[in-house]
Amino acid sequence: MSIAAYSKFNQYKNKIHSLSAPTLNESLMNETFLLEKDSKKKLEIYYAPFEHLNEQAKVVIVGITPGLHQMKKSFETVWNLKDENLTDEEVLHEVKKNSSFEGPMRKNLINMLDELNLPNYIGITSTSELFESSSHLVQTTSVLPYPVFYNGKNYSGSTPNIVKTDVLRELILQSFPKEMEHLNNPLIVPLGVNVSKALTYLSEEGLIDSKSILNGFPHPSGGNGHRHRQFAENKQEMVEKMDAYFNKVQLT
Repeated sequence: MSIAAYSKFNQYKNKIHSLSAPTLNESLMNETFLLEKDSKKKLEIYYAPFEHLNEQAKVVIVGITPGLHQMKKSFETVWNLKDENLTDEEVLHEVKKNSSFEGPMRKNLINMLDELNLPNYIGITSTSELFESSSHLVQTTSVLPYPVFYNGKNYSGSTPNIVKTDVLRELILQSFPKEMEHLNNPLIVPLGVNVSKALTYLSEEGLIDSKSILNGFPHPSGGNGHRHRQFAENKQEMVEKMDAYFNKVQLT
C-alpha cells in the first residue's frame, strides 16, 4: 500500500478539513480546488483525493474519471477523518474503499467479472470479495484520476476526444503509467470503449503492455443500456484473453 507519485494530498488536505460543508457543490467546484481549465473545450478539472495505490493488486479496474458523486464521497471521507490521527495513506485508503464503483454499478461489475471466471484465477470465491476481504488484490482507478467536467457535467470520455485533447492527454500521461510502474503487471480491466481508447494510446506509446488489457469490457453503469449485448458479443474473446494472460503470469 502506498500513495501515488503524482499525489497532491499534502497540498489540499487542510483545505478540505477547513470546509464547513464538504458535500455542497459550491464547496467543491470552485477556485480552491480547480486544477486546470480549458474554456475553449468547456473543460474543468478539480482536485479530489483518489491517490491511494495498492502495490499488491493483481487486477486494476479502470474508469474514465471520478464523477461529482464520488468527489463528494471522497471529500466527506477526508473531512470526517480529520480528527482520527490517521496517516495520509490510511486516509486515502478509506477514500478508495468508500468511493470506488459503489451502488448498482458495482453489482453489475461483479456479475460480469464473475461470469468471466476472474475469481478462479486470483484465488477468491466471488469478485465481490475485491471490495471486501480481498481488497488488497485490486486497484481501482481512472485514466483521468481527478474529476473532469465538460460543460459543468461529468465528463464521459467522448466529447471532447480523450486522447486528442491536450489537457486530458497530458493528465493521462502524468498519472496512469506512473501508477502501473509500482504494480507487478496486473490484469487491466477498462470500463467501456473510451477507457479502452485511452489505454490503447498508452500501449501504442510503449507505456503499458497491451497484453494486460482486457479490451471489450462494457461500462457497468445501469445507464449503459447496451452493456448486456456488448458483454455477450465480446465474452469469448475476453475469456480467451484472460486465460492467456493468467497462464503467462503463472509461467513468469
